[in-house]
Amino acid sequence: MSAIIHFTIIPLDKGESLSPYVARVVHIVKNSGLPYRIGPMGTDIEGDYAETMTVVTRCFEELQKDCGRISMSIKVDYRKDRSDRMQSKVTSVGGPA
Repeated sequence: MSAIIHFTIIPLDKGESLSPYVARVVHIVKNSGLPYRIGPMGTDIEGDYAETMTVVTRCFEELQKDCGRISMSIKVDYRKDRSDRMQSKVTSVGGPA
């Protein structure tokens, strides 16, 4: 079973350049040990639902330390009978391997 979580999290009170804040979130995702992909508009993480949501929560808590306003969007694709789907979903529609 797996959940693929696509999420975007940004502080709204830190000006135009948000790279330092995004880098803090990326550090948490990388250190989670879960498969992930970082894209220009969000991040995908795959794993057990509870594990993936724990990573998202850690990211929120990290930004909450010094951000007064945070926007977050989350999409979840859960499938009980499969795992390792991030690449297979892309490949199945002719995307890059």
